[in-house]
Amino acid sequence: MSKDNKSTGPTQRMLRVGELVRHALAAMFARGDVEDDALRGAVITVPEVRMTNDLKIADAYVMPLGGQHAEEIVAALNRNRKFIRGRVAPQLNLKFAPELRFFVDDTFEEASRIDALLRSDKVQRDLQADDEDGEES
Repeated sequence: MSKDNKSTGPTQRMLRVGELVRHALAAMFARGDVEDDALRGAVITVPEVRMTNDLKIADAYVMPLGGQHAEEIVAALNRNRKFIRGRVAPQLNLKFAPELRFFVDDTFEEASRIDALLRSDKVQRDLQADDEDGEES
């Protein structure tokens, strides 16, 4: 792989392995295999897993249902990541199991913020002004 290809985004293999890790994590969380007080009763979704080029690190973006206590849940998952790695590794069929790192998934929050901006009075005024300018042309 040349230097130029590194900036083009994830390879098909990175995407495939990321999806395998995502599914394995989601199944594990659904079963409640991780015993930690912070995770008790939490329904955790795994919207995305990003793999490094060498497939040695998996960054898992997670969000508890309702978004409550997200930071605590991510901290608990990171405390238990060696256990989680040991349970997920056999399902991946890879030479080496990737190191897992957990992060709060903020894509929904960001989308809500953008939506609120687009609905703001100032943006609506600008859009109406653009429509009026377009009609005069």
